[in-house]
Amino acid sequence: MRYFCFLFTLLLIYPSILISQTKQLPDKALCIVCALKGETEPEKVKAQTEYQGNTYHFCSENCKTEFDSDPVGYLPPQLPRPAPPFIIETLDGRDISLKDFADKVVLLDFWATWCKPCLKAMPRIQELYDSYSDKGFVVLGISIDEDEDRIKKINRITNKLNISYPIFWDAKTTPAWHMLKVKAIPAMFLIDKKGQIVAQWTGKIEHEQVVDDVTHLIARTEENENR
Repeated sequence: MRYFCFLFTLLLIYPSILISQTKQLPDKALCIVCALKGETEPEKVKAQTEYQGNTYHFCSENCKTEFDSDPVGYLPPQLPRPAPPFIIETLDGRDISLKDFADKVVLLDFWATWCKPCLKAMPRIQELYDSYSDKGFVVLGISIDEDEDRIKKINRITNKLNISYPIFWDAKTTPAWHMLKVKAIPAMFLIDKKGQIVAQWTGKIEHEQVVDDVTHLIARTEENENR
């Protein structure tokens, strides 16, 4: 969620990311595709496109193509919203769905063994899991690794980092990555017991915000259940 607040701030600071009064390309603007991946500085504009009355600028034709293929996936989402159904696999090949955690507050963490920011965040996610796992909170670590030896790599990383929360692989049937429109990692989604996505973060994630949102959601959930 903090990312999207940050993005709105950038839109105010660099309005050329949105509305252009002329057909001429500005010299520099913040590329919304790169912003989702953590870029914070305006870049030289190479392309632009129109969507719902707004003009968006991009640092390359490739970024424009990415945006045009799924504009909604690059714009700040509406929250809360229902979490879509998806299938993930345990490392021993069993299918698991979000419905299996219907009575839990769920934090989805999309990661990969080659993603350094993801690996850096995992010990802190473990601390969060240790703090609240007895309060109906679960972390689902979802690897998007595709190598043939991915299981070996995943196990090596999780053993090295002493990760005890459940680790899964993103299945090919109805992949969570696709269903949740993940565009970059790290990517996290916080889901309440009603199956609503109430917060999400992508790219450069501030862990303190994740901790705050998880803590507040668990507190609200306990308060509602004790009424």
